[in-house]
Amino acid sequence: MNNLFAMQRANGDWFALDHYGRLRVPLFHSIHDAMMARLRNFGLLLFNPVAVNALFLKKTVPLPGEDEVDFCLIDDPFVSLNLGATVERRALAQLIRPAKEQEVFASNEQASDSLTRTQSALQATETWENEGGHT
Repeated sequence: MNNLFAMQRANGDWFALDHYGRLRVPLFHSIHDAMMARLRNFGLLLFNPVAVNALFLKKTVPLPGEDEVDFCLIDDPFVSLNLGATVERRALAQLIRPAKEQEVFASNEQASDSLTRTQSALQATETWENEGGHT
């Protein structure tokens, strides 16, 4: 899954909307989508896109006396931020890979790419030698 992005102010506050008395945090598919929504919504001008991770989930808890925080996935940054599809906290946690898992996945991909390049080079050398090429 690609990263998801939420909007955060320099002081650490996360952008959230009041949606029928509940806090609703819009999430974006890319930095570009978040920046486009920022340009369209005056209230977002003080916020910057930040990748959503497990720490984000820990920090976005309601204050005492408030209802649960909702998350909404914004598919089109040019429409109202209230029109995003609601994502439950548990589902969002499953979408977010822990950083260590991402690092292992990336290193495995790099190792696989390196192995593929090595195999391709060996095959090219073998083909060249079979065609009469010499070193």
